Amino acid sequence: MPHSQDITPIVLTIAGSDSGGGAGIQADIKAISATGSYACSVITAITSQNTLGVSAIHPIPLAHIESQLDAVFSDLNVVAVKIGMLADEAIITLVARKIQQYAPKFLVIDPVMVASSGDLLLAQDAISTLKKELIPMADLLTPNLPEGAALVGKAVPQNEDDMGGMIEDLRALGAKAVLLKGGHLEHDVNSNDLLIQQQSSELLRAKRYNTPNTHGTGCTLSSAIASYLAQGNRLHKAVYLGKQYISQAISYSDELEVGQGHGPVHHFFPGHVNVR
Repeated sequence: MPHSQDITPIVLTIAGSDSGGGAGIQADIKAISATGSYACSVITAITSQNTLGVSAIHPIPLAHIESQLDAVFSDLNVVAVKIGMLADEAIITLVARKIQQYAPKFLVIDPVMVASSGDLLLAQDAISTLKKELIPMADLLTPNLPEGAALVGKAVPQNEDDMGGMIEDLRALGAKAVLLKGGHLEHDVNSNDLLIQQQSSELLRAKRYNTPNTHGTGCTLSSAIASYLAQGNRLHKAVYLGKQYISQAISYSDELEVGQGHGPVHHFFPGHVNVR
């Protein structure tokens, strides 16, 4: 029998699928695999999507989301869960109830709720349910700037000072930690994120790469962090490793020629060695 530390940890992603393969469940599975964990999935919605945008969203019936969750948790030893797109309030309520039931060791929530156009993907009642029922269970919440603004009811930050001005409001959401991602500050030389814990906050710096191929970055980063948490890293180290991984995946994204729009990051970039 293998020693327990030699067993590949299992990470579950609960999210929507991306037919173009660059974001959603597909990106999650690639990122979890590339960072050395075993990926399983529960699909909440099917999207018709490519590098040019999303043309249709079909939510999965609640009974089938529940049966997927029961199938995974009743058999697999899931250590960490990453939650991405939850299409509506009913799905959020169901997923919150099942997470409470199965109580995985780690929970990372990427609150997919604002489209790149700025349009809200979730109705206001669904955002309220997300804040009330799911976010307080999270070990880490990973909003980008528009999502962070929507969660706390403030204007989208235009600079790092504005990001700092959201710290207390984000803490009040109840997650153990929040990683506020600064990628939308496109005029900045770096792509810096703010890691907010209950007693501290820290700016994590990373080089910004000038590429249009950033489709799926949020999905990829949150999945990588969940993977590193499942492997036994403390939160700060898992976030650091996840940020290192996504930076590399972005830096090599131009080596992939996928689609005519915003292409995906390179999950299995050249020379990539599983960090585990």
